[in-house]
Amino acid sequence: MNSSKVLGFACLTAVIGWSGFSIADKVYTKLPVGSRALQQAALTVASATKVKVGPILMRSSVPELIVPDPGLADTGMLADPTPVTPAAGPAPIAPAAAAVAAAEPASPKKKGEVEFEETDLLAAVQQGIIQATLRGNGRDRMTAQLRNNSPTPLRISVTLGQLLEGGRNRVVVTRAATAELLPARTVELKLVTAALHSANMVGDAPYKLSYHNAERVDGFLKWASEHGGLSAPAMQVVVLALTENLPLQALAKFTASKPGEHNTDAFRAETADLLAALTALRDCGAKMDTFTVANDPQLRIESMIEPLSREAAKRYYGITEGNEWDFWKHELLEGSPSTRHYALYGIARFYPDVALEMLPKWARETGTHPVYRLAAVQALGDTQRPEALPILRTLAGELGATTELGKAATQSATYLDKRLTELGTRPQVIAFRDKSRVTGL
Repeated sequence: MNSSKVLGFACLTAVIGWSGFSIADKVYTKLPVGSRALQQAALTVASATKVKVGPILMRSSVPELIVPDPGLADTGMLADPTPVTPAAGPAPIAPAAAAVAAAEPASPKKKGEVEFEETDLLAAVQQGIIQATLRGNGRDRMTAQLRNNSPTPLRISVTLGQLLEGGRNRVVVTRAATAELLPARTVELKLVTAALHSANMVGDAPYKLSYHNAERVDGFLKWASEHGGLSAPAMQVVVLALTENLPLQALAKFTASKPGEHNTDAFRAETADLLAALTALRDCGAKMDTFTVANDPQLRIESMIEPLSREAAKRYYGITEGNEWDFWKHELLEGSPSTRHYALYGIARFYPDVALEMLPKWARETGTHPVYRLAAVQALGDTQRPEALPILRTLAGELGATTELGKAATQSATYLDKRLTELGTRPQVIAFRDKSRVTGL
């Protein structure tokens, strides 16, 4: 093992530039894709003029109705997202000097106890005293069949950061492991790995030990081994962020690969794992502004809407009970043009009382951009309130049964009715915030 792997590290960042990717679509209610298609189409053709959405009546941090403004016309309402300029990617995280612990006196060997000679797997294979058969899936798992060909009992260690190669696939060991082998015996050792490249072919295949080093990730692996708690999917996100600086659209499960683009479906992670990966990178001292995925506005709002990642998102982005309403207001009025309407879903989920009075007005306002009107109709279903059912049915009649908005209202009502039936037969697992009636409507 290279001496740099023994030393500690200092988290730096380095470079693989990526141009911006288009924001992929997401549906928060279980509705047909057609309704969301209108939103995506509108977002694509809208201009880049800054929007004045309308006044927000506020008392301190208490949420109040955001009134739709007739000025939300099609022209100039939504701008295409500002193109992302290829940023300097993260640099290798170099190991830092670590103190060498003083050797402890060896305890006396008990009578009859087997004494194992310690050696590294790479050195043992090179010397021919260990025969290793390695098979992995190109991503997170590797199985090593080890046979001791020497007359000496051996304690074999597989070091953190050990590289393995299988054709064009390259993976790195993310957790050190050891195995004890008596002479002429075979053991199976399971290793935890991560792909160094998103081009890895995922599937069972033979591998061999590599003499190369994963310099871009060595420092982080050392840091992670001392702090622990990182899941395999989160570790994979970190490794690909360091080696390829992949964008959110290549790493998140809530997005999808587009025809003609490099398919990274095998390496997509849940929103909570993305947040865990970014938190670990920040905690180890990496420069977060060099990571494309960390600067994507969609991750911020998606992670705040998703119940399983919500608490982690609040910690990562510094959102508290006292300023959360300001967060949603900012996202709706001043956020990224491609994700502003997502804030309506967040308001519906976590401020349902506000949403019940605010969203119907947004849906009815003909001067409001169709993207916002459609999102308002769909978001009413996310309130999970019985009071939303008659509102949606009324909207379906007012907006026209054959129009896109009218169909969306009908579908939202059907979805909500089903959800309320389910919630009536089993305990509700997601608690939504309940606020007293707002004033100034």
